[in-house]
Amino acid sequence: MLDKAVSIKPIPDSTFDKIASDQRIERTAKALEANGIHTLIARNGEEARRMFFELIPDGAEVFLGASVTLEQLGIKDEIDKSGRFDTIRPKMFAMNRETQGREIRKLGGAPDYAAGSVQAVTEDGHVIIASKTGSQLGPYASGAGKIIWVVGAQKIVKDVNEGLRRVEAYCVPHEEEHMQQLYHTGTSPNKILIFNREFRPDRVTMIIVKESLGF
Repeated sequence: MLDKAVSIKPIPDSTFDKIASDQRIERTAKALEANGIHTLIARNGEEARRMFFELIPDGAEVFLGASVTLEQLGIKDEIDKSGRFDTIRPKMFAMNRETQGREIRKLGGAPDYAAGSVQAVTEDGHVIIASKTGSQLGPYASGAGKIIWVVGAQKIVKDVNEGLRRVEAYCVPHEEEHMQQLYHTGTSPNKILIFNREFRPDRVTMIIVKESLGF
């Protein structure tokens, strides 16, 4: 018998890290388009980055959801540090949550542009986004004027059930390790948005990248 509890580190299910075939990507893109999500396909991260910045005009107000994908592509630093954009997250982090909580909520609730990534995209055109705090889910669901998601092709799954399994078996273990390294704290998929369809024309664009990016 052990004298004390032993912490067992969860191992991500590597079956969810396989990049989808070109045929599967095309099939998924057509389904997304049918559900009101305009879809672009990038051959690599460099092309995805170019596409991304072609979608956002200089000076635009931009809210970034926490995203390893955007960090890997250098998009986060360009948005936050270049001075080309009116970026919201640095403003929010500079504010006092105890005395300016209402202002923080309003500032992040309805940006002109919201951008980030997602945890799973289904072959029949649905999108799954999991979050510990839910701060990006409101803008994605309805608050933001326009949305841009950059998504590695390893995130394509068969259906919503498989997407939810991907969140638990693959994304959470990776994000747990990531958060422990950065902030010495854990994570959990406290809030999940299943995005079935967008009815506002030209509101949502997804860039699918033929590379493994993010979790």
